[in-house]
Amino acid sequence: MLKVFKLTLLLSFIILGSFAANAQSGKVSGTIRDDAGNTPLANATVSVTNLSSTNSDFEGDYSLDLPEGNHTLSVKYLGYTPKEIKDIVVKQGQTVQVDVTLSSESNTISEVVVTVSARKNTETSILNMQKNAGVLMDGLSSQSIKRSGSSDIAAAVKAVPGVSVQDGKYVYVRGLGDRYSKSILNGVDIPGLDPDKNTVQMDIFPTNILENVIIIKSGSAELPADFTGGVVDIVTKDFPAQKQMGVSFSLGANPDMTFNDKYLNYQGGKTDFLGFDDGNRKLNVDPSNDLPRPTSADNSGIESITKSFNPLMAPKMSTSLPNFSLGFNYGNQFQVGENKLGVIASIDYRNSTEFYQNFRNGVYQKPQERNEFEILPDRTQFGNLGSNNVLLSGLLGMTYKTERSKYSLNLLSITNGQSSAAVFDQETRISNVINTQKNNLEYTQRNVTNLLLSGKHSNEDASFITEWKVSPTISRVNDKDIRSTTFVKNSDGSLSINTDAGLPNRIWRNLKEINLVNKIDFTKKHQLFDNAAQLKFGGLYSFKKRDYSIPTYQIMNLNVDTRDLNGDPNLILTPDNIWTVEKNAGYYFSGRSQPQNQFDASQHTIAAYVSSEFRPMEKLRAIIGLRGEKYMTFFNGTNSMASEVYNNKKTIDKLDLFPSVNLIYGVKDNQNVRFSYSRTTARPSFKELSVVQIPDLLTGVMFLGNINLVPTYINNLDLRYELFGNAAQMFAVSAFYKKFKDPIELVAYSFESPENFTPRNAPSAEVYGLEFEARKNFGFISEDLQGLSLNVNVSVIKSKIEMSKIEGGEYQSRQQFAREGETIKDTRVLQGQSPYLVNAGFSYNSAKLGLETGLFYNVQGKTLEVVGFGKNSDVYVQPFNSLNFNFTKKLGQAQKSSIRVSAENILGAEKKSYYESYGSENKEFLFRAPGRTFTLGYSYNF
Repeated sequence: MLKVFKLTLLLSFIILGSFAANAQSGKVSGTIRDDAGNTPLANATVSVTNLSSTNSDFEGDYSLDLPEGNHTLSVKYLGYTPKEIKDIVVKQGQTVQVDVTLSSESNTISEVVVTVSARKNTETSILNMQKNAGVLMDGLSSQSIKRSGSSDIAAAVKAVPGVSVQDGKYVYVRGLGDRYSKSILNGVDIPGLDPDKNTVQMDIFPTNILENVIIIKSGSAELPADFTGGVVDIVTKDFPAQKQMGVSFSLGANPDMTFNDKYLNYQGGKTDFLGFDDGNRKLNVDPSNDLPRPTSADNSGIESITKSFNPLMAPKMSTSLPNFSLGFNYGNQFQVGENKLGVIASIDYRNSTEFYQNFRNGVYQKPQERNEFEILPDRTQFGNLGSNNVLLSGLLGMTYKTERSKYSLNLLSITNGQSSAAVFDQETRISNVINTQKNNLEYTQRNVTNLLLSGKHSNEDASFITEWKVSPTISRVNDKDIRSTTFVKNSDGSLSINTDAGLPNRIWRNLKEINLVNKIDFTKKHQLFDNAAQLKFGGLYSFKKRDYSIPTYQIMNLNVDTRDLNGDPNLILTPDNIWTVEKNAGYYFSGRSQPQNQFDASQHTIAAYVSSEFRPMEKLRAIIGLRGEKYMTFFNGTNSMASEVYNNKKTIDKLDLFPSVNLIYGVKDNQNVRFSYSRTTARPSFKELSVVQIPDLLTGVMFLGNINLVPTYINNLDLRYELFGNAAQMFAVSAFYKKFKDPIELVAYSFESPENFTPRNAPSAEVYGLEFEARKNFGFISEDLQGLSLNVNVSVIKSKIEMSKIEGGEYQSRQQFAREGETIKDTRVLQGQSPYLVNAGFSYNSAKLGLETGLFYNVQGKTLEVVGFGKNSDVYVQPFNSLNFNFTKKLGQAQKSSIRVSAENILGAEKKSYYESYGSENKEFLFRAPGRTFTLGYSYNF
C-alpha cells in the first residue's frame, strides 16, 4: 500500500509540474517530413536562435518550450535545404502546431523562408500528404471536418471525390457497394455494429477524437487485399499537442417527426435510454428444448411457460421527443522523465427518434401473359413506423514514447440500442388473396469492444523501423424479442388470426463474433540508383469466429374464437386468455429446437508481403509490391430440411497472390501524373456463405444463404493527374477501370418466391469511370475573400455485368418472362453501382471572426438495388438530392465556446426505390419521407 501511495504521489508531482511548466511558457511542436516522399525525418535540428534547440525523434516529431513572443524557427537536415519559419506567435500556456517539410538540396538553391501561416493549415497538410503519397488517395483533415459542422465522420466524408454515404452511416467509394469498400481504424481491420457489412458505421466516431480520415483508392502490398473501391482509414489522435478538454451538447428537431402525438413505440426496459436492455426482453426458456403442447403426456408446464413471456404485443401512441447528444473529450501530454505520455479520452451519447407516417413497401410481378405490360402488386404495405436509436461510445487511448520506441493502447467500446414499432396494413393479391393488419415490435442491441495494442521501434539513425499491432474485438448483435401479430380483415369487418396469414410469433436472434488481428511491418531505408529508397515487408494473421442462432416461437390457440380479441394483440396473453389444463382452451407458445436456425463459422487469413519504393530516375517514383494471402473458411450447421449436416466443412480454401504497381511522375514540384495497377478480392460474408434463413418481419423479405459462393477477384487500373496550389487549392482528374471475375450479387431466389433473396456469383463484370475534383478559394479577387472557398467533385461511372447463362439462371429467366417487343441483353449494370456522384461545398472560414459556415450538396445517380429474376423486375434506388447547411460561431475573446446551427435535407428529398419493367409504369418498392432536420449545438473547450 505504501508503494502505491508513493507512486501516486510521484505521478501527481509529475502532472502538476507539467501544468506549472505550461503555465510559465508556451510550446512549439510539430513534425519534420521529406517533401518528396512525405516520410518523417529523424534527427533534424530544430532551433530558435539564442533560446532553445532540439532534434526531431524517430517519427520526425519535435517540441520546444519557448517564452511568450514572436519567434523564428530554423530547421536543418543533412542533404536538405534549410528552412526558416517566421512570425510564430507563442502565448502563455498554449502550444503552436508547426509542421515543416524539407526539400532535397538538389531541388533548391538557397534557404527557404516562409511564414508560420503556411504551415499551420491542417487541410494543407492533408493535401501535402496526398501529393507525396505512394498510393492514389484523398483525405479529410480534422479542420475540414470541423468546417463542415459535422458531428461525425459520415456527415463530413461526403466531400471526398467518389465517396457516397448510405443510410447516413455507411461509406461507399466510387459508387461501388459495401462489398467493395473497406473501413479500418488506425490501420487495423475492425468490425462495425453490423458485422455483415465490410464498412464500419461512420456515425459512431465523434469528430473531436480524429486526426484525419484517409481514403485510399489504389492497391498496395501492405494494404489488405479485400477491397476494390477504396479503403477508409480512420486515424485518431495519439499525442495531443497540448491539454484539451471539452464538452458539447446538441438538440435537433424534425417538423414532420418531432413532437408528433401519433409516434409509435412500446414499453421496453429501464435502461433502453443507455442503449441496452435490462433483461425485460430476456428469453426465459431453454431454446434447445421443445415446448410441451396440449396433447403432450406432460402438459402441466404450458401455463407457466406462456406466462414467462412478456405479454406486451402491440405498439402504443405517444409524443415523439427531439434528438439530442452529449459529448466529452480530453487529451493531454505529460513529460515522464525524458519520455512522453499522451492520453486521449472521449465519451459520446446520441439519442435520435424517427417517425415515418405513411411508409410504403411493395412487391410487384410481371403478368403471366407476355402481351400484358403493367406489373401487378403481389404484396403492398402501408402504415406508420416509429424508431428510437441510442448510441453510446467511449474511447480511451494512451501512448508512451521513448527516444526510439512508441507504445500505444486504445480501448474502444460502442453500445447501440434501436427500438422500433409499426402498425401497417398489408394487401396480398397473387401468392394469396388476403388483407391483413400487422403489429410489429422490434429491439436490436449491438455491442462492439475493441482493444488495440501497438508498438513502433527504430534503430539509432531511424533507417530501420518495426511496427506491430495486436487487436482483439468482440461483437454482439442481439435481436431481443421481436414480436409480430397479424390479423386477417374479414368481409364482415371483424379481425381474426389464422394460419393462412401467419400466427403471432416471437423471435430472438443472437450473434457473437470474435476477431483477432495480429500485424507486423518492417521498413528499411536505403539508397538505390543514388536516390533514397525503402523496402517494406511484413505479415498478418487474422482470425474470425461467429456463432449465430434464431430461437423462434409461435403463439398457438385452442378452442377459442380469435375475433374476440377485436384486433388488440395485447389481449392474447392476458391471464384469462392463457391456455390451462382445467379449461383446455386459450393461447399458448409452441416451439422446438431448430438446428437449421443456428450455425457457427470461422475465417482464417494468413498474409505476407514485400514492397520496394525507389526512384529509377529523378522525377519518377515507383512502388512495386506483392502480397500473398491464404484464406480459409469453415462452417458448422444444417440446411432448412435438416437433410444435410455440415460438420466443420471447409467452404473456401484459397492461396492467392496480389501484385501491385504504383508509379508517380513529378511533372513539376506541384504536379503529379500517377499510374496504378493492383489485383484485389471481395469475399462472401459469414451470413452469405451459409445455409441460414433470416426473415425481415417488417418487409416480409427472406434472406437465404448460399454455401456454394466463391470469392470475387478484381484487376484494377488507375490513372490520375493532380495539380496542387497554395492555400489548400488543387485540381485533379482521374480515370479508372476494374475487371471482376465471379462478382457476388443479391438476387431473387426464384420467380416462384419473389420475396426470397440470395447471393449468387455472376460470371464477370467491369466498371470504369472518371473523377474530377477542384478546390478554389476566392482570395485572388480580394484578400478579404481568402476564407471563401468552393469545393466540387464529380464522378461519372459505367458498369457492365455478364448474366449467368446456366440452366435456370438469370439470363434464361429474363428471356422466359420478357414482354412482347422487349429485347433481352446478356449484360446489365452492376448491383449497387451508382452511375454518377456529385459533391459540392461552398464555405466561408474566418479565424479572426471565429466563423465557419457552408452549404453542402450531395447526390448519386439511380442505382440498381435488387436484381430482377423471372417475373420479378429490377429495383432501382432513386437519386436523393441532399442539401445541408451549417453555421458555427466561436464566442468570446478567447473563443473557447462555440454555437452551431445546421439544417439537413433542406430540399425535403424523399427516399424512393422503384420497380422498373418494360412497358410498365414504375411501381414502389420502398418509400420513406425523412423530412428536414434542424439542429442547435453548443460546445465549450476548457
